[in-house]
Amino acid sequence: MTQTAVNRSVVIDAPVEHAFKVFTERFGDFKPREHNLLASPIAETVFEARIGGHIYDRAQDGSECRWARVLAYEPPSRVVFSWDIGVQWQIEEDTANTSEVEVRFIEESPSRTRVELEHRHIDRHGPGWESLAEGVGNDQGWPLYLDRYTALFD
Repeated sequence: MTQTAVNRSVVIDAPVEHAFKVFTERFGDFKPREHNLLASPIAETVFEARIGGHIYDRAQDGSECRWARVLAYEPPSRVVFSWDIGVQWQIEEDTANTSEVEVRFIEESPSRTRVELEHRHIDRHGPGWESLAEGVGNDQGWPLYLDRYTALFD
């Protein structure tokens, strides 16, 4: 049976404050540009670091795709955002049919941080949600994001 949540974690050789700051301020540096719902290549990905902010891609032609809403912003310990991309890999307009991603930053030592990501309530996306869970959980989903995030600390 497919799980309604995807959980991944990584350990970063950085203090918790820095790990959080890199995740939120440099999100566009590790979010795969090939993950694009726009007609034009992505010029940048913006993470608006506040409750009520958005995560969105801005294309080279100036068009934008707002694909997440910031639901909780608690530096340096956690951030929660919606996943407003539906099972057809298009923007889901009905927020009742969206899932959420919580990222927790846990100090393991003054210079090491465990980053735990939980993408939950995927079944809210309705029929076909299992394929969405597979998509975000496979090597081209959250593991790819976290690998690229981790590489920013090398």
